[in-house]
Amino acid sequence: MTDEPHPPGRVTAVRGAVVDVAFAEGPLPPIDHSLVIEVPDGAAILAEVQAHRDRHVVRAIALQATTGLRRGAPVHPTGGPLRMPVGPSILGRLLDVTGRTGDGGAPLPADVPLRPIHRPPPAMSRQSGTTDIFATGIKVIDLLAPIAQGGKAAMFGGAGVGKTVLVMELIHAMVSGYQGISVFAGVGERSREGHEMLLDMRGSGVLDRTVLVYGQMNEPPGARWRVPHSALTIAEYFRDEGHRNVLLLMDNVFRFVQAGAEISGLLGRLPSRVGYQPTLASEVGALQERIASVGGSSITAIEAVYVPADDFTDPAVTTIAAHIDSMVVLSRAMAAEGMYPAIDPIASSSILLDPLVVGEDHARIAAQVRQTLEHYRELRDVISLLGMEELGAEDRRIAERARRLQRFFTQPFGVTEAFTGVPGRSVDVADTIAACKAILAGECDDWQESSLYMIGTLEEARQKEEAARPKEPAAHPQPMAAKA
Repeated sequence: MTDEPHPPGRVTAVRGAVVDVAFAEGPLPPIDHSLVIEVPDGAAILAEVQAHRDRHVVRAIALQATTGLRRGAPVHPTGGPLRMPVGPSILGRLLDVTGRTGDGGAPLPADVPLRPIHRPPPAMSRQSGTTDIFATGIKVIDLLAPIAQGGKAAMFGGAGVGKTVLVMELIHAMVSGYQGISVFAGVGERSREGHEMLLDMRGSGVLDRTVLVYGQMNEPPGARWRVPHSALTIAEYFRDEGHRNVLLLMDNVFRFVQAGAEISGLLGRLPSRVGYQPTLASEVGALQERIASVGGSSITAIEAVYVPADDFTDPAVTTIAAHIDSMVVLSRAMAAEGMYPAIDPIASSSILLDPLVVGEDHARIAAQVRQTLEHYRELRDVISLLGMEELGAEDRRIAERARRLQRFFTQPFGVTEAFTGVPGRSVDVADTIAACKAILAGECDDWQESSLYMIGTLEEARQKEEAARPKEPAAHPQPMAAKA
């Protein structure tokens, strides 16, 4: 079962997820190597070495529940890091952090390839940059925060503003226009969310080219901490050996940081700023730097990031943001106004929003849209106190166009159709640019704002406007004069 470089050890202490193991002789297993701990009922618990206590004792973090574990249990070093099953046979399956299936299907083949979950990032000389746009069909993202194929995009937002819905909608966008492999990492997810994701992918017919890897809320912190590495190992296999483009979706990366903080506390390390682990930057960097394009094949990462207490200066949020190409920021104020998706068009940004990448027209319209919305935001205090009537003619025109732009950026999603009854819309980038250009030019100044709310293209808004206008009564023919 294991490749033992030296005789087995024995458990000497168990404190929740922390296990101390003593080895009487031979070299100690290195940091990040995995151990197999035998338990009385014949099962085994996987653990990962995190510290060397002295010449004979290592401290490990269990990746599975330690219920029933007692001192004296035999421990077998595996001779390497935890290994994850990879290859075509895992497509369409739901796995846990150790590679065991959790979907009730047949067991994986005995000859399934295995890869270690800890690997260095690809050398800089092997990495290739990309400027290809990953079209999402979501208007505000494609215009103001375009995502790069082979890049890293993150959805930042507090609780309940729509991060998971946005990630689910991006999966739907991938279904229609993306033919690569998808790997979904559920980090600290609720069991209900994992079940809904599995059913949704089965219903949409994309499960046969998708792998789901879950470390749920009820699992030990070690499992939640290593789930992103397990999912990334699968993505790297398809990129490097299958030469396929891979879409890696992670929900939620903050739970990965949170699990690392729990483990840091269990290991007795002194906390750093705001109580986070002192190794926060290196842990996030070790994960994010492995997401790269190599040899013409890419991993495109789309990550949801919870922002605790809506504080965007939180160390976890700023550390993750340092590695991101496209930042999509969700706003609680916009969600309260019913502007869904509740994406803040001013705070969201992308390194791709450059005339040399997206084109002169796209960059210019995006800059004008931001300028208009920023000017309206400056005027909102005046409007709330005195009303629109007290604005000058130019300021009033800008405010009215900004309000129409805000409503145009709302959009019904396919994943919410079951709740709203409104079919989802996907809009081409060219249609979004043309519509924003028309709104900025004043072509919609005499339209009702409601005509632009929750629609796809501007043509749909035009039809709503025409339907809402009262029809002029038809002229009745004059009665003919009676003949004399």
